[in-house]
Amino acid sequence: MSTRLNQVAPEPGGGGGNADLSVDQDKLGAIGTAAYGLHGRLVKDGNHARTTTTEAATGMSSHGFRTGAAMSTVQETWNSQLNTLLDACANISNHLDYSAASHAREEADIQAALTASKINEYFT
Repeated sequence: MSTRLNQVAPEPGGGGGNADLSVDQDKLGAIGTAAYGLHGRLVKDGNHARTTTTEAATGMSSHGFRTGAAMSTVQETWNSQLNTLLDACANISNHLDYSAASHAREEADIQAALTASKINEYFT
């Protein structure tokens, strides 16, 4: 028995068609800004019911209602998912800030190298 993988034949010349790796600083900035804004709103709004929910769950549990334990579980699950989302937004924002700065440095290095190579033409 053998395994066969189906795939599309590669384009002549090795490329992936019109694929091009490019970075648009404005788009990266907009996505990073949106992630940062979402993070800020989630920090503010994501915890607004924490105290009330915890108090309600404690009160119900102390009076023997099973709903109190269920509400406590919902609060813990919400908190865990909120923290996961906060971490994801922070990672996106931080990564895009780093990527934008890194690409700007690389662009400056490439531009400097090209400028220096043109200067060398005049010395030979």
